[in-house]
Amino acid sequence: MLSILPGKKIAELDKSYAREVGISSWELMERAAESFVSWFLKGFSGVQEKVFIFSGPGNNGGDGLAIARLLSEKGFAVSVVLFSSKENSSVDWQVNFDKLPEGISRYQYPEIDFELASSAIIIDALFGVGINRALGGEYLEVVNTLNQLSGKKISIDIPSGLPSDSLVEGVAFLADMTVSFQFPKLSLLIPEHSKYVGDLHIADIGIPDSFLDQFGSNKSFVQASDIQKMHKRFDNFSHKGDFGRILLIGGRGGKVGAIILSTCSAMRTGSGLVHVWAEGASKDVIHISCCEAMVEGEKILDELDKFDALGIGPGLGEVPQDLLRNIFQSTGKPMVLDADALNVLSKHPELWDLIPKGSILTPHLKEFERLTGKSSHHFERLDKASEYAVQHKVYLVLKGAFTSISTPDGKQYFNSTGNKHMATAGSGDVLTGMITSFLGQGYDPLNASLCGVFHHGLAGEIASKTKARGMIATDIIESIPSSFLEMQID
Repeated sequence: MLSILPGKKIAELDKSYAREVGISSWELMERAAESFVSWFLKGFSGVQEKVFIFSGPGNNGGDGLAIARLLSEKGFAVSVVLFSSKENSSVDWQVNFDKLPEGISRYQYPEIDFELASSAIIIDALFGVGINRALGGEYLEVVNTLNQLSGKKISIDIPSGLPSDSLVEGVAFLADMTVSFQFPKLSLLIPEHSKYVGDLHIADIGIPDSFLDQFGSNKSFVQASDIQKMHKRFDNFSHKGDFGRILLIGGRGGKVGAIILSTCSAMRTGSGLVHVWAEGASKDVIHISCCEAMVEGEKILDELDKFDALGIGPGLGEVPQDLLRNIFQSTGKPMVLDADALNVLSKHPELWDLIPKGSILTPHLKEFERLTGKSSHHFERLDKASEYAVQHKVYLVLKGAFTSISTPDGKQYFNSTGNKHMATAGSGDVLTGMITSFLGQGYDPLNASLCGVFHHGLAGEIASKTKARGMIATDIIESIPSSFLEMQID
């Protein structure tokens, strides 16, 4: 996993790693530039547009100058726009300035006609993670102007004007894409900054995860290689009992669709036996929609210990608090709580301490707000999520782009899969079934959460390739097996 370090530790990381492996800070900068250019060539090879790189006086600007040289060597028509003299810039900036080939056009701001860059690819290398103030002066002017241009806009490491660990103040560069080195900065992962970040890409500059871990961050970014290591392996002698017996509770009244989505997603995630508690006419609908599941009545609530995991909430509707109280007191096993189960908890906080330790709560932003009160921004929301998880010894999966998983030991994990097309009715019910399935298969609560969220997002990515804006929750379910195949999990 990639540790997410605060901005104030990143300069320390760079110096420490360069010293550890015996390279100069300029050589590390060169690695970063090479990684960026490698990414750039995958998406922009053969394009005819000019490339304009706006280079600030610090090391982010130095990255920009190194990238300018490398892109020029690859045949791109590159121009650089400078904002300070060589003498007033960082040492590594000066080295890269001296290495610029003559074929690169150079402009000293403000002596540039922005019409020249009106349809060019703009690369923002003004400021990196070190900025701790709002943009002002000529930098405010140029960012406002660049934001109006029509060409593709790419930020190096972080959009200029965006702090690494707090909310933006004033104006920041509006990137279509941000290429962040080694790991994402926390502010790139919050909804308030989405319009500045655009599509996020991570460029590896060769710093091992083990080295990042030395800096003691409690936040991590989860990637495919991490998930592959978590998966349990089954052999040819495994039987359906080995794949877990789970019980899903919900689907009352007119909300039977939610529990059907959870049921089908649990089956597609690999559960060996899926039981569903439902009432009245809902039973027949579930039988028809998911014939592999076993539909149960009220008596099954007296037999909870025979299940490896419970998932409660999708389509549950308004139920007496006693239903949850009795379930919590009947079994100490971790369970997944979502949707209407969370709404009951928000109205009855006296139930919070009865939730079995290690259980997994999966609220979307509104459900989370009902639990913990309103937050003024996502940084505050993340703090509240961590506090809740620690206090109640649960795992809190806060759903959204870069879904976060807060743990009882104060750590937070951010997911790397998914896309905007997953914002569709029933998507959360699909996730509930998936996490419950992993929990029932014997995954610990953390790995069940991480694997469920990752495969949910990956299935959404796969489905969106053919469905895009027309994607619905059942499309995600149908793509779950493909997510395992893509990860080479049999």
